[in-house]
Amino acid sequence: MKIIGYMGSPRTKGLCSQFTESALKGAASAGAEIKQYNLVKSTIKYCRGCYKCVYNNHDLPIGICPLKDDMSTLLKEYLEVDGYIMSSPVYDFTVPAVMKAFIERRFPMFYKNKGERGVPDARVKQHFKKKASLIATGSAGDEFAAIAEPCFEVMSGHFMLEEIDVVDQLYVGLIHSVDEQRYKEKMDETFNMGVRLVQAINESRKET
Repeated sequence: MKIIGYMGSPRTKGLCSQFTESALKGAASAGAEIKQYNLVKSTIKYCRGCYKCVYNNHDLPIGICPLKDDMSTLLKEYLEVDGYIMSSPVYDFTVPAVMKAFIERRFPMFYKNKGERGVPDARVKQHFKKKASLIATGSAGDEFAAIAEPCFEVMSGHFMLEEIDVVDQLYVGLIHSVDEQRYKEKMDETFNMGVRLVQAINESRKET
């Protein structure tokens, strides 16, 4: 089993990254192979909305995007693994530009005939055997956790079409004033998120 963390903060050593690493360590403790992508270090060009990846090559598991960057490699690995941890700080009530660019460029995972109405569908359905967990961080207190809902919606929107369950979502507020005790609590909480993610994937596969 392999779990990948996609970390959307430009601050690669900040708390959002540390919580992502902690969740991945939890997954590793439960037997998973792990990997973290700090998306800011990848070359991800902006989607141009040409729809070539969606309209063409419906026989392929991943459509062909005309843009040349790191996304073809990222998407190939995305399709091969068993679970995901998506993490992001709240920037102006949504995810940062690098996370949004990554999500928009996942469009080749979907297909649609030109001229059809409605949203594209997933090229590869996962039948709820793959799972995901979400982490968002922000400066607003935990009592204002609703501020992170747009981030969770953006990070998980494609999962509905791909048939991927979200196991956990966690908002960590007051991110600029985390004391030692609270830091340990959140590291423990994110570690346990990773453990639960692996357990949920294993349970889903017992049902077949």
